[in-house]
Amino acid sequence: MGIPVAMSCRTLLAALALAGAMLPANAQIAPSKDPTADALMMSAGFLSGHPDLRYRLLGLDELKQGNYESALKFFKRASFYGDKPSQGMVAELLWDSKGVPRDRPSAYAWIDLAAERGYLGFLSIRERYWAALDDAERKQALELGGDIYAQYGDAAAQPRLDAVLRRERRQVTGSRTGFAGNLKIYIPGPAGFEQIDGSKFYDLQFWDPQLYRQWQNSIWMQPRMGKVTVGEAEKVSGTPTASRVPATAPVSDAKEPETPQKDESGLGTKNPRP
Repeated sequence: MGIPVAMSCRTLLAALALAGAMLPANAQIAPSKDPTADALMMSAGFLSGHPDLRYRLLGLDELKQGNYESALKFFKRASFYGDKPSQGMVAELLWDSKGVPRDRPSAYAWIDLAAERGYLGFLSIRERYWAALDDAERKQALELGGDIYAQYGDAAAQPRLDAVLRRERRQVTGSRTGFAGNLKIYIPGPAGFEQIDGSKFYDLQFWDPQLYRQWQNSIWMQPRMGKVTVGEAEKVSGTPTASRVPATAPVSDAKEPETPQKDESGLGTKNPRP
């Protein structure tokens, strides 16, 4: 199918795992002492209004420190709000048995979920996983996938995130004063951390649910890693895009995954530590 053996979620998210080492050359580093940074995170609440990004960043921080079990928990919590990169990382940890027992059928179900929107990088990994499973594992993967989709699929997860975005948007629109352009926030993406200054903090693309999803799609549908576009070499006529997992009704009252307590001061507000 033309899918590189080396392609993996960790490859796709290498910029995130390596943190600051992959910042664009022209990126500005936020001041080490920004008096508004903590106030923004705690009062205006960009990351509290974006639990998908918040818990992905926390998962990546745990991953960098080799705390794989904790990383898995944070990625699952980000997945609860429909974060496709985090769903891919859950799959990767289960597939590679990084700090958790190897579970290839569950890993396939999670990568199938990560590819739910047709993001090319995750579709490629999904097909590699599927090709590696035997018949018994494939059957188990599809059985497990139903419960995973019911709790973490877009039909269940997007309404959760939409509710948070709308709630937090109402709070931050009354907090415009005091947050100037020297404030820097870093939003994780496949090519590194995109810098957002105070003037963009209130951009509707980060707060309107429909626009936010369009922004996510623009980043992940065919992501660029340096000068290479993921998916260019892999696209083959006939490659399936639809999920193999049978359709399952969403569970709207699923319990949010629990995660360890962690110091979040400065999370996403400065060049991440290497």
